[in-house]
Amino acid sequence: MLQKAKTHLYKDPLFAPILETVEISTFGNPNSEVDIMASLIKAIISQQLSVKAAATIYKRFLDLFDGVSPNANTLLKTNDEVLRSVGLSKQKITYVREVALFSQQNDISMECINQKTDEQVIEYLSQIKGVGRWTVEMLLMFTLHRPDVFPLADLGIQQAMQKLLQTDEKGKDLLKQMKQHAEKWKPYRTIAALYLWKWKDISK
Repeated sequence: MLQKAKTHLYKDPLFAPILETVEISTFGNPNSEVDIMASLIKAIISQQLSVKAAATIYKRFLDLFDGVSPNANTLLKTNDEVLRSVGLSKQKITYVREVALFSQQNDISMECINQKTDEQVIEYLSQIKGVGRWTVEMLLMFTLHRPDVFPLADLGIQQAMQKLLQTDEKGKDLLKQMKQHAEKWKPYRTIAALYLWKWKDISK
């Protein structure tokens, strides 16, 4: 898929130079054993934190449960003070509990999720308090490996697109330009986003 994506993205004269300066070696394959609840909890714990800080807190969280992500019942029975002791804020404790409750009351198995389109997955999972569109997009891209997701709200992608399009536009005007230009990258917008993130970081 990656080679097909590159061939397609080369058709965009603005994007072609990125492909010549940035290397993406792999794009993962969907895994039927993915634990959606665990992935959402990890994403919530990581919200608004640096990669290093998020990894530290997530490891402490897992250590509470012998190194594995807990099931819904176990998490819901865990005292707030215990969760707070590993670095979770009151708000994030609420959010991870909401994920657990949702998983008890709804089907979030891979079999269920795989039957849904990207937009249907976003609509379905963003019903959970604390889980917004961006969080589900990250799940789609990095856990489910869906190939055509473009996270318009991601700050890094916005900064990369401002540079790519050579525009000072912000807010809704920028989002409109981003969405319009990214149309030509379908059906490989996830791969385009991976290139944009890496390009932004190496071209500061």
